[in-house]
Amino acid sequence: MLKRIITAVVCIGLFIPVCIFSDTYVFPIIFSFLSLVATIEVLRCVGNKNKFVLIFSCLLAIAGPVLSRVVPDTGIFILSFFAISFVYLLINMTVSVFSHGRYDVEIAALSFMTVFYVISSFTSIVLLRDTPNGQYIYLLAFVGPWVSDTFAYFIGYFFGKHKLIEDVSPKKTVEGSVGGILFTGISFIVYALILIKLVHASFDPSYVALAVVGFIVSVISQIGDLMASLIKRKFEVKDYGKLFPGHGGVMDRFDSVLPVAPLLLIITLLLTHFGFIR
Repeated sequence: MLKRIITAVVCIGLFIPVCIFSDTYVFPIIFSFLSLVATIEVLRCVGNKNKFVLIFSCLLAIAGPVLSRVVPDTGIFILSFFAISFVYLLINMTVSVFSHGRYDVEIAALSFMTVFYVISSFTSIVLLRDTPNGQYIYLLAFVGPWVSDTFAYFIGYFFGKHKLIEDVSPKKTVEGSVGGILFTGISFIVYALILIKLVHASFDPSYVALAVVGFIVSVISQIGDLMASLIKRKFEVKDYGKLFPGHGGVMDRFDSVLPVAPLLLIITLLLTHFGFIR
């Protein structure tokens, strides 16, 4: 437990300057690094040893977050990203077809799914930061999951009696899950109040809508956590990596953040498109 706490404190200390320099290229470079490490972790977990696929995956992992800031038009970047991802899918399946059984089709399909998931998620964080008012919105991709994880853990520890999905994650409870959802909704309201008080007096949010988004974010973040656990159990892996002592790898630390970033990006782009965010 002490190792986990020390690592968490150090990570928070490192995260603060990343946020301070979020308008510079330090920001996408950091997330390119995390994307690269997470990509290597998931490919190792699913047993992908094909060098050609590994190299292409790593290049895509590095390029995604950085290019999302280099390309000035978000729409063009997203279209290009999906086009390249489709090429990546074709490469995966083509290598499997011509491997004569050495590159299993199940591994090929799972590799594409997990790598696309990782890269699109870390890329979404940078895209989210660059949306209107993104300097405030992108932090919710971290605040939501981390609040959800924290309260789900402690409420589950003290009050949990009913297992959530025991065959996927034995320690998670229904009570912890519900607690995480409720406190995440509250945290979104508190976050908005802090913004109004300290940095953005003209911000006039709907607190009911914020709470609802917080509830949704918590649910999605918990699903992301369970998804990552499911893959680990499938391949009998304890942790994805060892980058964060006591916490595992990048995937272990960011598993609940990964599905939330694209969700918030989609919500933000839709609200911007319809004129709710300027």
